[in-house]
Amino acid sequence: MSTVSSLPFVFHADQSESQLQRATLRFGGLYLVAVFLSSSLLWGLAGTDPIDSAIGKVFLLSGAALLAAVLTMLLVRLKALPLPAKAALCFVLSLVGGVLYCGIDHAIYTICVYPGAPVIDMTNIAYNVIYGTSLYFGWSCLFLALSYSFDLRDRERRLAQMREEAMAAQMRALRYQLNPHFLFNTLNSMAGLIEEGERDDARDMVFSLSAYLRTTLALDPLQDLPLEDEVALQAGYLTIEQRRFSDRMAVEIDLPEDLRKVPVPSLILQPLVENAVKHGACRKAGGVTIAIRARQEAGRLWLVVENDMAPADRLPGGASFGIGLRNVGERLSRRFPDASGFHHGRTSDGRFRVTLTMPIRTA
Repeated sequence: MSTVSSLPFVFHADQSESQLQRATLRFGGLYLVAVFLSSSLLWGLAGTDPIDSAIGKVFLLSGAALLAAVLTMLLVRLKALPLPAKAALCFVLSLVGGVLYCGIDHAIYTICVYPGAPVIDMTNIAYNVIYGTSLYFGWSCLFLALSYSFDLRDRERRLAQMREEAMAAQMRALRYQLNPHFLFNTLNSMAGLIEEGERDDARDMVFSLSAYLRTTLALDPLQDLPLEDEVALQAGYLTIEQRRFSDRMAVEIDLPEDLRKVPVPSLILQPLVENAVKHGACRKAGGVTIAIRARQEAGRLWLVVENDMAPADRLPGGASFGIGLRNVGERLSRRFPDASGFHHGRTSDGRFRVTLTMPIRTA
């Protein structure tokens, strides 16, 4: 049995609804053909000539298809009902449809197939009611299963879209979430240089900060960028911080030539470098070395950010440190499910190391 596509209130213009409509029409047509063929076969085995009864059967199933269309429209309009209520409604509507099916069957066969005085056969009537009810109830169950399948698929699609939108919003928020301490300390350092008459150094610091901010704000956090650009961005950040700490902070960068063009998620190293400065240079007296290293191993990219820490310093456990690490780990796991690694902790020589691993891809 099939639905009527010309009734606009049955389906919304949404893509998933139009797909459900097309699927309903296809399944309805197949269901109608299956009923026609199976009934012809069964009546043929019972001794009725399928050719002689074909015309009447076509009229009967055409009327039955219209009743099924009405039944389908009612189920669509009452789709908000809970499943038990829908099941009860399907049974009641199928029973009503079975009675109407029996009436149509009796009228068509009396007029078209076996014209003459109508014969009331209660056994045949009961059989037709049961048969018609089973046909409509079977179609109702099939349509509900189809409808629930499309609803589930639509929910999964919407949920995936919401997750993508939430992740995009989070990444864009991170892009504009400049560390306030970094800006505050940098501006203070500039003011100090100006007061000391170090105008050239202050000017260089302003230019470095301007270039860093212009680059970070122009980046799309949802797009990858070559590893050499990501490392250059972090080197610019560390150059600004080096001016604050004078000769106390050293920077080491090891980027092999064959890895420079490997694409990586943008700003993936930024939280790690910020934490290296905060928990290294800001907390440890004396010289501090911050290292950024890249290497290739077994077809995977390994990125390491490492910094000195005071011997008595506990592992960073503050909120900002935890959030920074968690954000990086979550970005990697979402971007490369089951293909990324994220590890952090103290080394044997008292330094703090964060290691990222991800697949090596071509640009």
